[in-house]
Amino acid sequence: MINNLNFKTMKTNKIKIQLFSVLMVIGVLSVNAQQNWDVKMEEKSLKTIEKFKEKSWEMKSIFKNSYGYAVFPSIGKGGIVIGGAHGKGILYQQGKPIGDTKMTQVTIGFQWGGQSYSEIVFFEDKEAFDLFRANRLELAAQASAVLVTAGISKDIPYNNGVAIYTLPKAGLMFEATVGGQKFKYKEKESD
Repeated sequence: MINNLNFKTMKTNKIKIQLFSVLMVIGVLSVNAQQNWDVKMEEKSLKTIEKFKEKSWEMKSIFKNSYGYAVFPSIGKGGIVIGGAHGKGILYQQGKPIGDTKMTQVTIGFQWGGQSYSEIVFFEDKEAFDLFRANRLELAAQASAVLVTAGISKDIPYNNGVAIYTLPKAGLMFEATVGGQKFKYKEKESD
């Protein structure tokens, strides 16, 4: 009877260990799925939005009136003849974060140096916004960015429904380049 009791206890413990192991795996997988959203990037994006608004009070109106915007807290750019830039950010639709985005740029032409800057791409309407979400928006070489200063215009210079604003962070770069920006977008998973 003692052997039979030990066997039942061992079998019960084995089942408990297996059940615990399965629950642990499910827990780890659900945490990884939740961590798919980059909370730190969202915090950096919100700080970047505040910096833009602090730099120019007109930015508040621009944020309010745009259909959506992509915020890139830090883009690194550098090159010697051939250059590139890359940054990660968050896409907002009418003030709410809806997904992750990445920007890459390859440039060819006279350039030397490196810099870091923040960038916000504003979308005038749903059509331009949807092009971005479908990963079909590329900004051509002639697309220009507005440097955010203390006195920018409220009249945002949209070009085909898109306007770009930048805020320098650090570095120095001399350039006369030809090249555009490409974007990749990934929808935020439901909470």
